Amino acid sequence: MSADRLIAGRYRLTDPIGTGAMGVVWRATDVRLRRTVAVKQLLLTPGLTRSQAVEARMRAMREGRIAARLHHPNAVTVFDVAEEDGQPWLVMEYVDAPSLAALMREKGRLEPIEVAHIGAKVAEALAAAHKAGIVHRDVKPANILVADDGTVKITDFGISRATGDVTVTSTGFLAGTPAYLSPEVARGENPEPASDVFALGSTLYAAVEGKPPFGEGDNPLAVLHSVARAQVPRPAHAAALAPVLMDLLAAEATDRPTMPQAAERLQAVAEGRAPAVPIQPTKVLPPVAAAAAVDSSAATTVLSTSRTGPAGNAGDATVHVDMSKGGAAGRGTVPNVPPPGGFGGGKTAGGERNPRQLLLIAAGVVGALVLAVVIAVAVNSGGGGGGQTQAGGSSAPAPAPVTSGPENIGPADGGTQQPTREGQAGGATHAPTTTTTPAPSSSAAPSSSARPTTTPPPSSTPFGPPTAGSVTSFIQSYYGMLPGNVSGAWSMLSPGYQSSTGGYNSYASFWGGISSVSVGAVTPNGDNRAVVALTYVSKNGQVSSENRWIQVDSSTGRLLITASGV
Repeated sequence: MSADRLIAGRYRLTDPIGTGAMGVVWRATDVRLRRTVAVKQLLLTPGLTRSQAVEARMRAMREGRIAARLHHPNAVTVFDVAEEDGQPWLVMEYVDAPSLAALMREKGRLEPIEVAHIGAKVAEALAAAHKAGIVHRDVKPANILVADDGTVKITDFGISRATGDVTVTSTGFLAGTPAYLSPEVARGENPEPASDVFALGSTLYAAVEGKPPFGEGDNPLAVLHSVARAQVPRPAHAAALAPVLMDLLAAEATDRPTMPQAAERLQAVAEGRAPAVPIQPTKVLPPVAAAAAVDSSAATTVLSTSRTGPAGNAGDATVHVDMSKGGAAGRGTVPNVPPPGGFGGGKTAGGERNPRQLLLIAAGVVGALVLAVVIAVAVNSGGGGGGQTQAGGSSAPAPAPVTSGPENIGPADGGTQQPTREGQAGGATHAPTTTTTPAPSSSAAPSSSARPTTTPPPSSTPFGPPTAGSVTSFIQSYYGMLPGNVSGAWSMLSPGYQSSTGGYNSYASFWGGISSVSVGAVTPNGDNRAVVALTYVSKNGQVSSENRWIQVDSSTGRLLITASGV
């Protein structure tokens, strides 16, 4: 295989960027849409018969369709499934970012906060996959891409299978890396969503500890046996992440959290919050017969509670009390049996109490009094400062208005009118709506504005602000999804900007009238901003062009489009 080869008459190979057990990944150019893509050549196992080769190709095509069902900002999108010279090829979104495995080789152990951030993003993508009925089956550091701006994406759903889909594997091939498999898969059971939870836990364990929980020996069979035993050593460098990892790595699948729960707990650690305590399921014991017969002939051996005293009443016969309604003893009747000797010769109830018991009771009373005093002091001291309004007549600062751009980031539906232009003379300008007291946990709703305003600089993330190159790649990736993958592109808009477009139905309706969009030059234009040359072809044949500015933000930990205009 050489560079500059044209695949399926559309994708021109540039250079190989990765290899794996299932194929080779090439950087390529989509000559039709003029965008960079990643093309994966799925390699068939040598020595297959003709029927086996046909089955393998069918499986690869089906797995491509399975992967294309998933649209999530933290999962690499599959654009196309092509066939060239009898070999299947997957055409995917190109992400210019190293893998987590490469970062681990370069940096060694990663910080728990950074690992929790990466794990939360991957868990969100896998939760969406599980909701769509897809199990990844090969979660590992090499399949997680981490960009400099904090963007995290999981890739290689090429060996995943959909729940209920027929798996065409007659050779018994075990899909998945042994060091990151779950115990049930290592024992030969079918992978389930809980298996991905365990594999994610193993991946994050390796990132924070420097090696996976079961090691990476040269003998895969020995690693497989270690995984099946499921004896995970507690992490030594995970800090607050340790209990979450141990939950993900529970030996029994039923004891692990779901993937949405895992994402929530990992996000809490990434933000410095205490993760939610897992709720253990209640185990119900089998019911006992209402009137079980008591074997009164069996004698019970009663051990003495004294270390040096006599054996108590061990030689006496056992007295059984009938607790049924018709019992002769009746309820509340105590048999006339002398009590066994107590520890230290203590008296029975009603007699003199054991001195040690008196000391324990006195200590409990003193502790309760001290606790009451501490609570009273805390309440009095906290009541004087909490909830006061600001003095001097100053009001709390209003939240900054969200910049709103044109509704659909493109020309009007069907091409019947020119692309929306902002800031033209004579255009009405609507002032953004502000409130005097912002809500404690939500930002102000965006208001439409015909003139772009200056967007505040994004807050810093653990990975720093995005580079000009990452902004350019992100914009190309966004328009690369359109008009075919509207839902995937929609997820790349910020919530405020989604509202300003008029909602998803309006957004989808607009792009439904577009046949294709071509991306020309992308020129950086300020902080987190670039101007892109676009050419639209509507379904009625009309062609229109524009130079559109795009504003992005990474304060949430991943790039999102927050505003745009022409």
